[in-house]
Amino acid sequence: MLEGEKKFPKKIDNDAKLELDQIDQYKEEMAFNWHAISHHHLVRSFKFSDFKIALKFTNEVGKIAEEEKHHPDITLSYGKVHIKIYTHKINGLSLKDFILAQKIDAAYASF
Repeated sequence: MLEGEKKFPKKIDNDAKLELDQIDQYKEEMAFNWHAISHHHLVRSFKFSDFKIALKFTNEVGKIAEEEKHHPDITLSYGKVHIKIYTHKINGLSLKDFILAQKIDAAYASF
């Protein structure tokens, strides 16, 4: 379990749409490298030295997404991976999005 996950309440619906103040609170509580766009989705770009490493990271994000059963939008280009996360079925942000972002950040730390 990631350290930051302990901060998230365990008894709430992970798919429930978060209120604006909740989004701001979760961003503040985590050393957050993601941007919340219009309180609707999270975005972050990751930089790498070449395409091969960026592709390897993209595949790692894919594994995490499958484990979480929560799939981000991923754009891969030379030395860069751009990720957009939101919960499609509620058309906004849920706790699940913040947990996925945190796991992606943890994976990035190993690259």
